[in-house]
Amino acid sequence: MSRTILDVHILQTVPPSNVNRDDTGAPKSAVYGGVRRSRVSSQAWKKATRNAFGELLDPAELGVRTKKVVDALTRRITAREASLTVDQVWPMAAEIVQVATGAKIEAPTRKAGAKGGKGDPGEEAPEPQAPQSSYLLFLSARQLDLLADLALEGIAKKADPKVHLKDPEVKSRAKKAATTRHSVDIALFGRMVADNTDLNVDAAAQVAHALSVHPVDLESDYFTAVDDENGGAEPGAGMIGTVDFNSATLYRYAAVDVDLLAANLDAGLNGGEGAAEAGAEMAPAPEPVRRAVEAFVEAFALSMPSGKINTFGNHTLPDAVVVKLRSARPVSFVGAFERPVTREGTGEGHVRAACEALAAHVPAVEEAFGAAADHTWIVRVGERTDALAPLGEQVSLRELVSKVGDAVTERLGKRG
Repeated sequence: MSRTILDVHILQTVPPSNVNRDDTGAPKSAVYGGVRRSRVSSQAWKKATRNAFGELLDPAELGVRTKKVVDALTRRITAREASLTVDQVWPMAAEIVQVATGAKIEAPTRKAGAKGGKGDPGEEAPEPQAPQSSYLLFLSARQLDLLADLALEGIAKKADPKVHLKDPEVKSRAKKAATTRHSVDIALFGRMVADNTDLNVDAAAQVAHALSVHPVDLESDYFTAVDDENGGAEPGAGMIGTVDFNSATLYRYAAVDVDLLAANLDAGLNGGEGAAEAGAEMAPAPEPVRRAVEAFVEAFALSMPSGKINTFGNHTLPDAVVVKLRSARPVSFVGAFERPVTREGTGEGHVRAACEALAAHVPAVEEAFGAAADHTWIVRVGERTDALAPLGEQVSLRELVSKVGDAVTERLGKRG
């Protein structure tokens, strides 16, 4: 059976910047093709993509990843029943989260000095905090809503939280709530819970570490800051320091397994309801999958990790975006840049040479391995990207998003 795979290839030039730092504060890097390259981790660009979803999708289609899941659940409960106080809600919310996810829920550790008798006598006692999970939990808005329903039922009965959750039917509903109705970001980027593998969701999207197509050198900016209150008799800087940076033309790559995305979202939309409870096979839901795919393509193309963004203002857009629809496995074309692109002394920059290298590599790989795509769309800027024109249909970003959505909907419709 053929698959539906989307490959997204992006060339993007970033000026002096430090969008993704290592443990020393320097831009991350990696050796590829025998030379040092600029690198932006996949985690950094996935987080930027998730952040961009907020402007593209309804909040009800998204999730939250946090240790403060009891607090998030409490806000939902008190929003529905304003007469409840957090003290009334926390015990029930904590017990429900623990049963639903298997995570250890405990009171957060207070800072030194906040404990009884050890702080400043005149200092106000800190406000109590909701219990927290021992690790980050990723739950969808709909999953939190279902858990809120259970909590409100127990509170209405004035039941002890542990007694309420010992009821087999309530316990089953709590566990089911955490494994159905997945959000778009959970369906795309997955969820891993070591303590409860039933909660695990395989990621439908894979994002590669972005690499520069050329060698890079690390540079440092020496800066000073003047104290505005210094007078003429107090010359010199109030602060001095350095910040590391580099600049690069990056090759970015991501792949989306649309079939897995549809399965994840079907579990999220229909799990435990109707046909699923009857044991019937669920057909793909084209509209939710379409929204997810369109949001991913647009968000991945336009997003930028926010590291040192106020310092460098590196708000660039891609030079070129190539999206391929495939019926087999995903294919990265990073091999086009295993031999680093160099234009020393020409004043030409790297974009033109990178496009030429990619344009030569793509058909060579697809022909050699019989891995031609079913369709290719290209968004490109300026004459430096002319070499990419023969690879596929040239469109604007808005057209690209719409056409990808149409293609995915058509493929899923035929299978349904």
